[in-house]
Amino acid sequence: MDVTTDLLIIGAGPTGLYSAYYAGFRGMSVTVVDSLPELGGQITAMYPEKAILDVAGFPSVKGRDLVEGLVEQAATADPTYLLDRTATTLEHRDDDVVVTLDDDTRVTAGAVLITSGIGKFSPRPLPAGDGWVGRGMEFFVPSFAPYAGKDVVIVGGGDSAFDWAQHLEPIASSVTLVHRRDAFRAHERTVAAVKDSTVQIVTNAQVTELRGNGHLEEVEVSVDGEEPRTLKAQALVAALGFIADLGAIQQWGLVTEKRHVVVDSSMRTNLPRVFAAGDITDYPGKVRLIAVGFGEAATAVNNAAVAIDPTAHVFPGHSSEG
Repeated sequence: MDVTTDLLIIGAGPTGLYSAYYAGFRGMSVTVVDSLPELGGQITAMYPEKAILDVAGFPSVKGRDLVEGLVEQAATADPTYLLDRTATTLEHRDDDVVVTLDDDTRVTAGAVLITSGIGKFSPRPLPAGDGWVGRGMEFFVPSFAPYAGKDVVIVGGGDSAFDWAQHLEPIASSVTLVHRRDAFRAHERTVAAVKDSTVQIVTNAQVTELRGNGHLEEVEVSVDGEEPRTLKAQALVAALGFIADLGAIQQWGLVTEKRHVVVDSSMRTNLPRVFAAGDITDYPGKVRLIAVGFGEAATAVNNAAVAIDPTAHVFPGHSSEG
């Protein structure tokens, strides 16, 4: 199947979905490609129950509810979704670009907008957890209900570890957070809330063994300078972050900085007709927030409109104007 579209968006996370809506607002036809089988990117895959606190207009919104709203908003653009497919090659022509997908679909577009976040991601492994995935160990917490009444060990010191500790504490029998250092990368407010809860925090420690008869029953934790201790646990969450891979996009000739695509103030990359927005972008002073991605999406789409049609204006007028 070959597709012709005004704007091809690569990445169906929050920034990509908002970009699809905004492209429709600008009167463009839009196609969205994502390597995941569902819309919503990392939020759908890893954090659907997480409370998101930095989106304007929502004091707090669950990840799944935010994605649901973005999908409904994007539907006004009548986008073509090509899910569970990966962009592999990009070819420039005089008046358009052609992107080939891994199923040999060719998408001809007036411009491309890359909103693929960190690209493809795979969780960092827990050395002691080899063979335990699905037997009590998981890398993500897409639903809290399975942890009700269980003794849960969470390994990590970042936002995900502390967010999950905070959310599981009211429903689990016990929650223990294990981190290899005594400093944390998580948001200070979340760290303070977890410290003020019943969650036990064990620092300068490593999980050295998982034990159980078919399913996890206990976890051995080695603390620097102490004898190993055994924790009762029916569930372990290895929140050690993930390894990002931009995949074939890295072969397109884009200027990148530490796996991020360098853009200017109009969200242009170094390649003609190729823009980027959201977590994948890099420029001086870049802040990686969902809210920032929404603004970059609007900037990118408005500038892409001119690349597609030189008679168009960058500024479309206010959406509230009649």
